[in-house]
This record gives sequence, C-alpha cells and structure tokens, in this order.
Amino acid sequence: MKSVEDLPPVDIRPESCIRDAPTTFWKTLLQLGPGLIIAGSIVGSGELIATTKTGAQAGITLLWLIILGCVIKVFVQIELGRHTIIHGQTALQALNQVPGRFLSLNWIVWFWLAMMISGIVQLGGIVGGVGQAAAIAMPLTGDYRAAIEIPSEKEIRWMLDWEETRENNQETFTSLPEGERERILEGGKLLRERLTELGDRGSNALTQVENNEKLIDPYTYDDKYWALAAALITVGLLYNGRYGLIQNLTTVLVVMFTFITIGNFVALQSTVEWHLSSTEILNGLSFGLPSATKDGRALATALAAFGIIGVGAAELVSYPYWCLEKGYALHTGPHDGTDAWYKRAKGWLRVMHVDVFLSMIVYTVATVAFYLIGVAVLYRFGRDPEGMRMTSTLAEAYDPMFGEYASWMFLIGAIAVLYSTFLVANAGHTRTYTDLFKLLGWIPRGDRVKHWRSISTLGCILPILCLIIFCTNIKPDVAVLAAGIMQALLLPMLGVGALFFRYWQTEDRLKPSIWFDICLLVSCVSFFITGAWGAYENFGSLISKYLM
Repeated sequence: MKSVEDLPPVDIRPESCIRDAPTTFWKTLLQLGPGLIIAGSIVGSGELIATTKTGAQAGITLLWLIILGCVIKVFVQIELGRHTIIHGQTALQALNQVPGRFLSLNWIVWFWLAMMISGIVQLGGIVGGVGQAAAIAMPLTGDYRAAIEIPSEKEIRWMLDWEETRENNQETFTSLPEGERERILEGGKLLRERLTELGDRGSNALTQVENNEKLIDPYTYDDKYWALAAALITVGLLYNGRYGLIQNLTTVLVVMFTFITIGNFVALQSTVEWHLSSTEILNGLSFGLPSATKDGRALATALAAFGIIGVGAAELVSYPYWCLEKGYALHTGPHDGTDAWYKRAKGWLRVMHVDVFLSMIVYTVATVAFYLIGVAVLYRFGRDPEGMRMTSTLAEAYDPMFGEYASWMFLIGAIAVLYSTFLVANAGHTRTYTDLFKLLGWIPRGDRVKHWRSISTLGCILPILCLIIFCTNIKPDVAVLAAGIMQALLLPMLGVGALFFRYWQTEDRLKPSIWFDICLLVSCVSFFITGAWGAYENFGSLISKYLM
C-alpha cells in the first residue's frame, strides 16, 4: 500500500480515495494492521529483554506495574491516532503545534529527538541480541559460545555473597522466606557445579572474583558476524520496503514466538517445581514494591521497562505514521464539515479503536508471559540476563519444559522477535526522521520523490549505524534499559500533547466519552509519576555503575 505521501495533500485528495469505514467484524479485521506493527516493534526489546529481566530481578512483586505499563498507555495512543485521522497530520506535525517553541521546533519535538538518539543505541543492543542468538544456534568460530560458558562476575559474586552470609550470618539467611532460601541454595549449587565442570577456566574466574579483580569478558566475533548479516538484510528490506511487507513479516514473527512463550508458561504452571501459586500471583497484583536487592536495580529496571513495554514512547509517536500509511486518514478525506465526513471520521476512528485494543491484548498477554517465566525460572536461581550472556541466560527460562530442545526453540523465537523489533523500529525511524527533515525545511512537504528517497537512504544508514554501536561491545541489556529511561521521560511530554489535542483540537461532534477522558487523565498522571520516579531511580545509579 502506498504511503499518504504518495497521494495529494490532505486538503486536495481525490474523491476516489475516500470511502466509508467497514461496519462488519470481519471486514474491520481486514483493515487492522498499525497496531500489529507496533506490537512487533515492542515484543523484542520491551517484552523479551526488559520484562524478563525485571522478573529475574524483582520476582513476582511488580506484576501489577508490568500490566499497568501495557494497558495505561493505550488512551494516549488513541488520542494521537484520533488527531491524525481528523486532521491528516503526522505525529511530529501535531506535536510541533503544542505551545512552547525553541528555535524552529517545539520543546516536545526536541526531547523526542534526544530520545531517538538513545533509541539508536537501543537498536544497537537489539541487533546484538539477534547476533547473540544466532551465534549460539549457528556458531562460525565458536568463540562466543566458549566465552559465555563462564558465568559472569555478577553471578559469581552473587553466589559468594550468599555463601558468606550462610556461613557468617545465619540469622540473616534463616530470616528469609523458605522459598527464597531454597532458590538461593539451588542457584548457588548450580553455579558451583558449572564452575567445577569448566576446570581451570572456572577456577581462574572464581579466583579473580574472590580477589576482587574485575572479570573482563573477551571480545567475540561470531555475534558480530551475525549482527552484520541481520543489518544487511534489514538494509535490503527497508530500501524498497513498503507498509504491506513490514506488516505481514512482523505479524508472522511476533505470533510465532508469542505462542511459544505462552505455551512455555502454561507448561510451567502444570508442574509442581516451577508453577506459581495463586497466592504468589495475587501478591504480584497487590501494588507492592520489591525488597532491597544487592545492587538495588530491580525497581530501576522495572521503571525503565515501563517506558518500553506495551506501547513505548517511540511507538506512540510512530503509531500515527502507520495509521497514515494504512489509509485511515486518507479514506476519511479532507474535513469539509459535512455530515458525510463526520460519519466517515467516526467509522475510521472506530476501526482505529479496534486496532489499538486488539493489539493491546496481544502484547499484554505476551508481556505477562515473559515476565512470569522470568520469575518462575530465572529469579529462583539468581540469574540476571546481562551483557554478552543476555541471550543465553534468557534461554534458560525455557530449559525446564523443553529440555534439550529449549535452546533451539528459544533461539529461533528470539531471533524472530528481536529481528522484528529491529526491522520495525528502523522502519519507523526512517519515517519519523524524514518528517523531522520536513519540519526543519530540509525536504518540501509535498515532494513525494524526496520523501521516499529520504526513507530509502535512512533505511541504508540506520541499520549499519546500529551495528557499529553494537560492535563497540556495548552491553545489549544496558542499551535497551538506557533507552527505556529516555522513553519513560518522554511519556509525560506526550501526555501533555495528548491533552492538548483532546481539549483544544478535537471537535465537539468527535469528542470521546467521559469514561475515555477519565482514563486519558489517569494515563497522563501515570506518565508523570513514572517519568519523575524513573529519572530519580535510574540516572544516578546508571551513571555510577556503567560510566564511572
């Protein structure tokens, strides 16, 4: 399907492009798609990495925050989509109208640009995750597999700290809940066995950590080679790619791994050893906070995850672009004030609502499944997906059910969802950056040739830039969470924009119900709370831990 930019401007669109919205359920389903693209963009980084990592660090306690992060953002997403359908404007065009400008751009657009720069770093981490998964499944030299056999410094230190606590501070250890003690004992035992099996390599790593020496991970090439392959494939797809290709490929990749993950959790619940009781799940829904951890990162990780799970800030901005390319605003036609236009607008707004809520169900179910398997398996054994071991540690969450097939099932799924995130996010970035160039006056808004030339050029540049960032040996999990912080900070600003559109630019005949207004206000308030809280929790610790 052609982009709206391939057609005349909104006010002079030909009547042949205008049509009523479908009214039957099945015909409405055929018009869905933007939400599925967004779901494909978020399952890789938000769900697979950030959500599972949060479960591994915090346990069941923050289940409520994960669900809230998926559901609450929908109302801002709808308001941005509403504005696009009514006015035929892109997200950046609309946000640039919010009061408050600096130089030629609105203050929200400037911060969005800062967030997008961090998003390039995030995608460097994502393509690194693709490279890690492929390097485990299909090693070229074997250097990556050999490197991750040795536990990380953090894991070894966790084992030693609890062994010391059991030996010298029995009171502290016995004061823990019985399940927590069992988790620590079993996790420590497995790490000891793993170090013993590695012989001299394991012994040397253990000695270094005991002597408080930094355990430096080696630079590997297998993961870089596979990341290069992923980047080049993405360049090829984006150079000539259009909406339909991106939508269809994303849908297949996301559905495939989502079913694997849900099946894994259901299977875990059928066992005595791995299942989560109803009491534990209710505890996770009780609005509690995690107890203090050794490194204090559980809540900070969760708040960073809040920025990217569900519909993240970047996806909120991208969603109107996919609505335009799907044709929602195009089919509504230019605002001529007639009853027929209002009827079409209401119809396509209804289609957009269905698109949003169905995609929300998809990614909320997937998110909760990722979180709970992180709790059920990784949290119990003190495992934390990080650095070069991020993907291999995530794969361990599938071991109890799938055994020797776990790695293959996980790796195929991980490659699918991580790559779908990499593809869709880069596709969205090519469009939003092109729109930014138009706001800056670098590209004439009505020049369709330069529009697609910019998208194709950026489709070649951005994936390679992400690859270069990964090759600097950046930790994929840190890159994803750092971008999550920036997205969490942008959320309150997008809330301001949504409120501006709702109360100053929505016509009376297209205003939503009072219940929607209440939910929108609650959504915006949650954005302000998590944005401020996330800034407080993350910036100081992130700087001190990773930069100093």
